[in-house]
Amino acid sequence: MAKKKTAPSTFEYVEPIGDRVLVRKDEPKRETRGGIALPDAAEIPTITGRIVTISAAVENDDELPLRQYDKILFHPKNAIPVDLEHDNQLFVVPVEDIVAVFRRNAPEE
Repeated sequence: MAKKKTAPSTFEYVEPIGDRVLVRKDEPKRETRGGIALPDAAEIPTITGRIVTISAAVENDDELPLRQYDKILFHPKNAIPVDLEHDNQLFVVPVEDIVAVFRRNAPEE
């Protein structure tokens, strides 16, 4: 009996493990603040993004001020691209590579 071929299953959700978060990287800047358009080869590298999902370890760690949808600044060296979308803007980022979280209001003391 011949084995029936099935289409490969596609993933719809990525859950980071350990002290990691899933980040959707912001689009690279295509013009300067003064409005000068940049060619594709001269794009300003972007290392900001929004947290899509956080691991259970990060969620349960009261010392880490990271939450889903936070805008962050991260070092891209150890960011692992996730080939889940056609534009490939998802990255798994270790918490130690997150250098800042953008907030609208200062934390209450």
